[in-house]
Amino acid sequence: MQKVDDIKSIAVVGAGTMGLGIAQLSAMAGIKTLLFDIDESTLNKAHSNIVKNLDKGIEKGKLSEAVKTETLENLSLEKDIKNLKADFIIEAVVEKLEVKHSIFKQLEEINSPNTILATNTSSIPITQIAAPLKRPQNLVGMHFFNPAHIMKLVEVISGAATNKKVAKITSELALKLGKAPVSAADSPGFIVNRVARHFYVESLKIAEEGVADFETIDKLIKSSGFKMGPFELMDLIGVDTNFSVTTSMFNAFHQDSKFRPSRIQQQKVDAGHHGRKSGRGFYSYE
Repeated sequence: MQKVDDIKSIAVVGAGTMGLGIAQLSAMAGIKTLLFDIDESTLNKAHSNIVKNLDKGIEKGKLSEAVKTETLENLSLEKDIKNLKADFIIEAVVEKLEVKHSIFKQLEEINSPNTILATNTSSIPITQIAAPLKRPQNLVGMHFFNPAHIMKLVEVISGAATNKKVAKITSELALKLGKAPVSAADSPGFIVNRVARHFYVESLKIAEEGVADFETIDKLIKSSGFKMGPFELMDLIGVDTNFSVTTSMFNAFHQDSKFRPSRIQQQKVDAGHHGRKSGRGFYSYE
């Protein structure tokens, strides 16, 4: 891969909230896009949500019907990983190192040596993810923020082995997708999640200690200028996703107490209260 214009096809692994948003961006940029998930119902739900996102854009006057039609024509759904061949592949699955290792080893076997492999991980060091690969120089971090089709920032993270040209092309691709890329060194949580983790962790500690309830904390935070409070934001992101990132960073920083996952959040996850996507989290959406 010599330049960003050589990227004619993109595959996105994982059709959850992040994956569908990234796939939408890619298809809107005029790139042939494959959205993969092993679960067919998840794929179909993702497609429906992409259509809803596009319709909302049309309602707000930001998109045209022609853009919607072209975007959906560029998008294909796939549930067999053996068919996942593309110039650029973005993984957006659960924050578990062993799962990412398995996926990338499979993708490396079936794709060209020129294919760039990117991970949307929000907390796991890129060097760890690339460790078992035959071509670790082809792996780069490309961390989008939720909702991916709206939020402008993208962190581009180079692992110890990441080729400089791969990182450069990834930044140029982010620009092509209408994003604002920022280069980051490889470290657990990178820049944003390392800083923002305490926005959630400290808010949860306040609730755990009975100082204030979820709603009061959210109201106080919003009164200081934030668009959303921490509990509203965790419900939007996914309580399970947020908990997974905190747990990952807690372990990556050798159980540093400042990253300790919350018992309240653990209970929500155990109960299946994952936020808006499940109908209930810190608040009820049923």
